[in-house]
Amino acid sequence: MGRYRPPAPPKSKYITAAGKDRLQKEHDYLWTVKRPKITRSVQEAAAQGDRSENAEYIYGKKQLREIDYRVRYLQKRLGDITVVDSVPDDTECVYFGAWVTVEDEQGKQSEYRIVGPDEFDDAPEYISMDSPLACALMKKRIDDEVSVSLPNGTQVYCIIAVRYA
Repeated sequence: MGRYRPPAPPKSKYITAAGKDRLQKEHDYLWTVKRPKITRSVQEAAAQGDRSENAEYIYGKKQLREIDYRVRYLQKRLGDITVVDSVPDDTECVYFGAWVTVEDEQGKQSEYRIVGPDEFDDAPEYISMDSPLACALMKKRIDDEVSVSLPNGTQVYCIIAVRYA
């Protein structure tokens, strides 16, 4: 049995201006602050001699690999994304960047913001535009009902409000 894993499906290329700023700040911090610091500590550990049993050296090299991997990912991602910072013409329809208030069958209201896949972990009310709920909400209007397949069954939501920040 092999270790082959199929590649992950491509992420959507949209992001808010705040999300792009966060990714750029992370890239700049890793490249200009953290990587030089770790590089210095690896050099100091290497100067102590026997690298095969030097835990600081081995751990530092591992950290450098992880930083380099993340920096490469961020460089590629920042070059591919499209920043959406304008409000659509039809503000009563759900599009990327919208704050959507929905009500479930039990009458519980929840508010979500539809954002890109790189920024949905910034706040608990952010959901990725690739998520099942966001896909169901896209291009719907106030008072439309959407049904979402969840692991424990199908949930029906009614759109109460749509706003753009």
